[in-house]
Amino acid sequence: MLDNDGNIYVNIGMPTNSCQEKDRQPGSMGIPGCPLLDSAGGIWQFRCDKPDQTYKDGIRYATGLRNVVGLDWNTQNNTLFVMQHGRDQLHDLFPALYNQKQSAEVPAECMYMIRKGDNAGFPFIYYDQIQGKKILAPEYGGDGRKEGSKEYIDPVVAFPGHLAPNGLLFYTGSQFPERFRNGAFVAFHGSWNRTPEKQEGYYVVFVPFENGKPSGNWEVFADGFSGVSEVRSPRQARHRPCGLAQGPDGALYITDDVKGAIYKIEYKQ
Repeated sequence: MLDNDGNIYVNIGMPTNSCQEKDRQPGSMGIPGCPLLDSAGGIWQFRCDKPDQTYKDGIRYATGLRNVVGLDWNTQNNTLFVMQHGRDQLHDLFPALYNQKQSAEVPAECMYMIRKGDNAGFPFIYYDQIQGKKILAPEYGGDGRKEGSKEYIDPVVAFPGHLAPNGLLFYTGSQFPERFRNGAFVAFHGSWNRTPEKQEGYYVVFVPFENGKPSGNWEVFADGFSGVSEVRSPRQARHRPCGLAQGPDGALYITDDVKGAIYKIEYKQ
């Protein structure tokens, strides 16, 4: 993802679920300080005009982000925005602290507004959209209620858990009605771990923006990709939104990584 000053931003995802001593093993606690954050779990900035760069040429622009697949530059306030995939398996790993319903719904899939040096707190905290709080992760002494440090940034939008946001695009075209201008589209690939609840996502949502910040509630913009009325297993979904792009005419393009389809959405009065 490019900014206006010749920089490119690269996500380097965390190779573990929550930086446990033994990844995804029940009761395993977090590695103190999570040294993996030195080289993963954040956003790195590189120059676009410098050839033959290596990992060491990059600047760690932001940290504490488990895995960011969707990211885009907001030209209204000249700021990076990202969509984080939240951590998994609260009940599976700590069944004494979380029931299955809590684990299916939490933590939020978060949209963050990122400035250089920001820390979103992963793996030490997660954002609980139901409580509206940053919660201390169980791997680091949390119990589902203890709040995490206030040093970590808050999300600007907190979506339901486990929807898998794979695309983020700020709409700068003129084809769609005025209310869409400079707002954000998010492609949700769909969940795999909301059992015993039904799986969710498999749609594209819209978030209105004003002056570079969210200005209203998000809404489902395009649905029906799964092809079934209720998804209990991801394999049931016939299509899953993945990437977003804006055409020169202002049309919105959506990619699907199940059947390799590309959808075009255009507006005609």
